[in-house]
Amino acid sequence: MPVYAETSSTAPAQSRSRPNSEPRSVARSGLTGALVCDGRLRPWFVVVLWLVLAGCAAASVLAGRYGVTLSQVVTALWEYAGGREFSDPNVGSVLFGVRLPRTVLAIVVGSGLAVAGAAFQSVFSNPLATPDTLGVAAGTSIGAVLALLLEWSLLGVQLLALLFGLIAMAVTAAIARQRGRTSIVMLVLAGVIVSAIANAVISLLKLVADPTSKLPEITYWLMGSMAGVGFDAIALGAPLIVLGSLTIYLLRWRLNVLALSEDEARAAGLNLKVLRPVVIVSATVITASVVSMCGQVGWIGLLVPHCARMLVGNNNRVIIPVSLLLGAIMMLLIDTLARTITASEIPISVLTALLGAPFFIVLLRRTGGNWR
Repeated sequence: MPVYAETSSTAPAQSRSRPNSEPRSVARSGLTGALVCDGRLRPWFVVVLWLVLAGCAAASVLAGRYGVTLSQVVTALWEYAGGREFSDPNVGSVLFGVRLPRTVLAIVVGSGLAVAGAAFQSVFSNPLATPDTLGVAAGTSIGAVLALLLEWSLLGVQLLALLFGLIAMAVTAAIARQRGRTSIVMLVLAGVIVSAIANAVISLLKLVADPTSKLPEITYWLMGSMAGVGFDAIALGAPLIVLGSLTIYLLRWRLNVLALSEDEARAAGLNLKVLRPVVIVSATVITASVVSMCGQVGWIGLLVPHCARMLVGNNNRVIIPVSLLLGAIMMLLIDTLARTITASEIPISVLTALLGAPFFIVLLRRTGGNWR
């Protein structure tokens, strides 16, 4: 189904032959035209994004208060692959106990949140939609706070947080469903209700927590941190993030029609009653998994999709992969700064807000609030 309509039959032939998958605003943008051709990303731009991601990942591994050189990293990786003991135990401990898990987690978390944010903004046709729109982040936080109060291990915190996140999603869906139907407006309002209730419960749990030991731990966790997360925790949460991101990536061709009515979508051969729930559940699972591993991480799911639109236009066919790579890059940079710019680690959400809010202001000033 055409995404745009010509206003005159005498329009130039070049304009009439423009691909249907490319919105008019996209075709008129010089920057977008340089990065996208016929609805596809130019190969050199994809290569640049992957090279930047690789550079940020290398910087994340090398940067820190304990200096590690590239040659030491290569030697440690070679020794690990061969099953030999590390020639420098300190390098092996820092690399496999701290740096590599955090780097992998930052890539998974950043890409997942960015993809979930782009999906939610398409589903709700709202540029302010974020991965925690349906109250999943607040519900997941309840499970994490309970596990911290019960002095469970990090793996237990992650499991209970993930469980409560899925419960929050189910409650939101149940509230929004009326007479066998679920509208987008009801879903958003139900998410607001669930978030409010969950935040109230979190406040009560913080009120009864030991102010000398448990309360600081809970407060720090809620602000977001990747400290102490190992490969075992990543192995539990990452598959859900990868599965949800892969589902949205495979459906990116169809996300452009989510803003249409059901009749228009049906005429285009799509069933919105199936497509919307699949996308929403996928983005929600991503959010719950992220929060269960590293606490609440703000701004990534809101800011990165907007940056992707500024670069490649409004076609979700290219927004999703660009958001995935930009989210991983931004999360790597944020996490590296969080643990290197001061002697004590800065919570992730603090940095994402301090850096993301001013950038978002500039973005709004440049676009005038228009995102389509």
